[in-house]
Amino acid sequence: MYETIIIGAGQAGIAIGYFLKKSSKKFLILDKNSEVGKSWQERYDSLVLFTPRMYSSLPGMEMQGDKHGFPTKNEVVSYLKKYVQQYDLPIKLDAVVINVSKKNDYYLVITNKEKFLTKNLVIATGPFQTPNFPAFSKKLSDKTFQLHSSEYINPTQLADGNVLVVGGGNSGAQIAVELSKQRETYLSHSKRFMFFPLIFNNKSIFWWFDKFGILKASNSSVIGRVLQKKGDPIFGYELKNEIKKKNVVLKERVSDVNNDKIIFNDLSALTFNNIIWATGFKYELPWLNISNLYDNEGNVIHERGKTPIDGLYFIGLPWQYRRGSALLQGVGYDAEYIVRHINKQ
Repeated sequence: MYETIIIGAGQAGIAIGYFLKKSSKKFLILDKNSEVGKSWQERYDSLVLFTPRMYSSLPGMEMQGDKHGFPTKNEVVSYLKKYVQQYDLPIKLDAVVINVSKKNDYYLVITNKEKFLTKNLVIATGPFQTPNFPAFSKKLSDKTFQLHSSEYINPTQLADGNVLVVGGGNSGAQIAVELSKQRETYLSHSKRFMFFPLIFNNKSIFWWFDKFGILKASNSSVIGRVLQKKGDPIFGYELKNEIKKKNVVLKERVSDVNNDKIIFNDLSALTFNNIIWATGFKYELPWLNISNLYDNEGNVIHERGKTPIDGLYFIGLPWQYRRGSALLQGVGYDAEYIVRHINKQ
């Protein structure tokens, strides 16, 4: 019997573990992967965070290096492993959760290895679980090589010829820039790009965000509501420069596929040898058999991670409380809040 079980040993889960470690209550972190940081290892080789090291640390342990510099994915992997070792967090790896149900005042967690009972349950799997593909992607034949951005590692995966990146977020932007160095590259997007510098006056743009209170703005504040409506900007000017040089050709939103041709909103049509779908993720937890947890739009009902169901919490959701709630930069604040609430019960 555990006081608290955390599902997911990413940055959100181990941040919860950090605060739980300060109490004498028994807890355990479960993770489906074979090692800590595995999900970061599997991301594309050239990934560099747009949050600097000074805003990429978890509670109690600073990330080493230039505070205004930007860590690579391998730095993050190393940092997470050191964090777990330093605080001796109890983690059971290769534990795939099959089913979670509520039994009276406890949660029954069934994994591929064993069963666990716990009074409190924290879901720390993060929002990036199930790749989202548009339905019409199935119309493409095998002549077009396609994969989701979460499966992209480097350009050697792709077939010869041109490539279309679908999705105008930061991942799609970074991938398009990398591919444009080697091949004819197109980028399909639905909104007008808003570019922010990574560095302004020799300091990270996030330093300025912090000074102006943007990082602390809650999801219900005026600033928070405006930021959520606008969506994330593209950090850095690399994509902007490649567009100016016509190394990345912009296309409107993809609307359909017909005879292996991609149809865009402006009714233009092109054929591509490769397509990378940087189209986000679906938040699906089929193993979580708890009623009355979602609203009519499929969103988790919660107040800063605390759900209406006693003892059930979420952490790492986008804008769970503030902009950085799903990032290294802000997950610690939510972890401290949730653990404080758990300890009060």
